[in-house]
Amino acid sequence: MADPYATLGVSRGAGEDEIKKAYRKLAKELHPDRNRDNPKAAERFSLVTNAYDLLSDKDKRARFDRGEIDGDGNPTAPFGFGRGAGGGGGGFRPDYGNDGGDFGDIFEGLFGGARAGGGGGFASGFGRRQAPKGANVAYRVVVPFVDAVTLAPQRLSLPDGTTIEVKLPAGVDTGTQMRLAGKGQPGPGGNGDAMVTIEVQPHAFFRREGDDVRLDLPVSLAEAVLGGDVRVPTPDGTVSLKVPRGTSSGKTLRVRGRGFHRKDGTRGDLMVTLMIDVPADDDALVAFVEAWGGAHKGNPRGRLGV
Repeated sequence: MADPYATLGVSRGAGEDEIKKAYRKLAKELHPDRNRDNPKAAERFSLVTNAYDLLSDKDKRARFDRGEIDGDGNPTAPFGFGRGAGGGGGGFRPDYGNDGGDFGDIFEGLFGGARAGGGGGFASGFGRRQAPKGANVAYRVVVPFVDAVTLAPQRLSLPDGTTIEVKLPAGVDTGTQMRLAGKGQPGPGGNGDAMVTIEVQPHAFFRREGDDVRLDLPVSLAEAVLGGDVRVPTPDGTVSLKVPRGTSSGKTLRVRGRGFHRKDGTRGDLMVTLMIDVPADDDALVAFVEAWGGAHKGNPRGRLGV
């Protein structure tokens, strides 16, 4: 489990602007789109994003500084429980700790007496102690980007070998936490809870911007000049999008309702930025442009003052 301050390379007294600047620098360097052949960069990108999510949230940052939650946003617990290694591999998994020890060893001695996961119970008005519940179990689930957008149900394997289907909440993002009542360890007073922390995987070509999803879409020179319908991938499947005649690179089109689900029931949009793909070593195209260029007197950089 990493210290979010160390992950971003800032001091504990860093201001919001300093934290944001450090995150943007690292996110730009480590973004999967720029490191397709470097899986370690994707791992670091995820860690950097998690760290920024925590430190940019004033409440979470304050709770971390007070020691109430760890660097992954999980509540701290007695005996170091919940301080997991995190990591890849996909799917739900118990967060047992960096040593990867046996599950039974971790919970040995936590059931019964004052050492129970539920805090040992409490004295009632009649002098009897309430039986303690079992310990909570911390899980980390790595959710594919498209599943997070579409809120696809996820499967969670429990310590007893059973599996349950978990519904992702609207507004889900890396760092989102869910409590599953009664899905923790058994105890004399009933089961503890399962504490689930979500990590959304980066995507090969989609990226998140608030509640919207962004996509850079290559189009041919002919499609840009002549316009027409093109096929566009979305998190919900492929759609047809009309490219206006005479489109320039950088033009952004909107596909409504194909972004992340909001808590109010609405959805963000898919923002498609068109990128003209000019073929290399096309002699006919070179000859045409050379013949045509003399008559083209416009200056596309004029508005920049050059």
